[in-house]
Amino acid sequence: MAETLNKAKEIKNDEFYTQLADIETEMRHYKEQFRDKVVLCNCDDPYESNFFKYFAMNFNFLGLKKLIATCYIGSPIANKQLSLFDYEDEADKTTKISHMIIINEGIDENNDGAFDLQDIVISLTRNKNNTLSRLNGDGDFRSAECIELLKQVDIVATNPPFSLFREYVAQLIEHRKDFIIIGNVNAITYKNIFQLIKENKLWLGNTHRNRGLGMFFDIPKSVNTETATRLKDGKIFIGGAVWFTTLDTPVNHQEMTFYRTYKGHELDYPFYANYNAIEISKAKNIPDDYFEEMGVPITFLNSGYNSEQFEIIGCSRELGKPMSEIAPKGTYAEGGIRFYIKNLDGKYERLYDRIVIKRKGERKL
Repeated sequence: MAETLNKAKEIKNDEFYTQLADIETEMRHYKEQFRDKVVLCNCDDPYESNFFKYFAMNFNFLGLKKLIATCYIGSPIANKQLSLFDYEDEADKTTKISHMIIINEGIDENNDGAFDLQDIVISLTRNKNNTLSRLNGDGDFRSAECIELLKQVDIVATNPPFSLFREYVAQLIEHRKDFIIIGNVNAITYKNIFQLIKENKLWLGNTHRNRGLGMFFDIPKSVNTETATRLKDGKIFIGGAVWFTTLDTPVNHQEMTFYRTYKGHELDYPFYANYNAIEISKAKNIPDDYFEEMGVPITFLNSGYNSEQFEIIGCSRELGKPMSEIAPKGTYAEGGIRFYIKNLDGKYERLYDRIVIKRKGERKL
């Protein structure tokens, strides 16, 4: 997964915009959970954001109670299309304005038989139940007024700034909000994220279930893409991009089927040098007849993980013993706690992060 969201750091940009089709593909799994809920999109311009467009156009279909979207003036596309404010003079039109849109009802204002973005534009000028207003601050999700908005909602849905993902999620957890957001698959290893996963309170989204990771994102033309490894029609592919959500769905409870066995193939499943569990290099290689602890890649979570079949014990960052207690210095790669396996050269190879799991139920006879 070389093409991860770390590319955002290399390109020095947080403006990666999710395509509407990708939002539609993921959100269709949560229709009933949106009913009578207040949804917040709080990470870029309401009228430009495809998250806002999706929830606005599907306001009635989803049965939303309210939709709130806020604009951060640091966004390079802020206010590019939305021109509903009264300006004192022409020069003021170039000034970026942090603002908020609140949709309380979806009415076909132009009588064309559908409720869409054009109806929203009309309703914001004449419908008191749908409002457009300026924010006092810059619209940053960490500002006091945006936190007050957060307290009012049930579900947050957005693509948060890549560089602020850890802080963004910490805020959602602190205020106990449900969310559907995009992040780097490596965020699974963050302490607060992993704890929720371990407690079966957080899942990877449905889009990439048993499929490859990654999405194409729209980016502003001003962004330097020289370090990007995959571009298509002006869009950049981020290979580690996944959905994270606190909303449970039936997909999370589908039974996983395995076709390999441990008995007779023990050499294919070496034990770690610094923890008593066997190594599983790919989720599809989990043996059907093994009921002790196993270490699996973090991508196991999007390979059909079912909490009724498996218990998550922990991860290699917290379970691995220091290699200084296991082997002489120089025979293993220095670094933080991870799991190690002895290779053919007699040295200990440090593996990428692993999740330790154990089958539930009784051993098959």
